[in-house]
Amino acid sequence: MADTADTLDRSGPQPPADVPPADVPPTGEVAVLASVQGALASDTTVRVARGMSLFGEHAAGWLAIGVVGAALDRPRRREWLGSAAAVAFAHGASIGIKRVVRRRRPDHPAVRVLVGTPSRLSFPSSHATSTTAAAVLYGGLLGRRSRPVAAAGVGLMALSRLVLGVHYPTDVATGTALGAVVAGTARRVISRNPTTGG
Repeated sequence: MADTADTLDRSGPQPPADVPPADVPPTGEVAVLASVQGALASDTTVRVARGMSLFGEHAAGWLAIGVVGAALDRPRRREWLGSAAAVAFAHGASIGIKRVVRRRRPDHPAVRVLVGTPSRLSFPSSHATSTTAAAVLYGGLLGRRSRPVAAAGVGLMALSRLVLGVHYPTDVATGTALGAVVAGTARRVISRNPTTGG
């Protein structure tokens, strides 16, 4: 018989969760999540959030930006490819932590789940992790003027996960911290051997 917990990593039918009755008011992080959705989950913001979710799925959008950067900025191709590799590592690290912690995604009548997910595991947010890693690393390569945009991107991606009802606030906060740690370490490693030519 398969391990019930393993099925949380797959889409499709899932074991029944301990869903509170509809008349039980949300508390704690669930209450925060419900409040965010109540305030922000309009048709427009949900469409934007879904687009961001698709872009960040498996860090694919961020990895594509790294490859494009390497192609266009040939003198710093190694830095771009190293940064993209670090983004991939950050994403993988978040998946590894998910499999250890095995926290279920939000499942309360007060929370609407507005997008599909590749697994039922929640902590930390892989979207927040890879987005933060990309913002730190690519922002460093693009210069100071890009940093406010990169920081705004991190905040918007984190907020989008709450709007879509697929992560708790601590999921996105921890993912953001994890991405920043991985990116900071990667920048130090990459800077030890700067590119000397095209």
